[in-house]
Amino acid sequence: MTEQESIAGIHQAASRRDRADEERRSATDDLRRYCLAAKEAGVSITRIASEAGLSRQGVYDLLAERP
Repeated sequence: MTEQESIAGIHQAASRRDRADEERRSATDDLRRYCLAAKEAGVSITRIASEAGLSRQGVYDLLAERP
């Protein structure tokens, strides 16, 4: 692999990572919003955690974060 190919690969990978980071932030915001709605609807934290694939502490942490 040439230097130029390596640099091009680095740029592509960095760009992909940036897009993935943005998608993760967006998905986390959606998850937070739905978890909050579920909590307000009376769903238990245990059930929310189970459905979201998180620990109960993970749900509490998620709900405590500010978007």
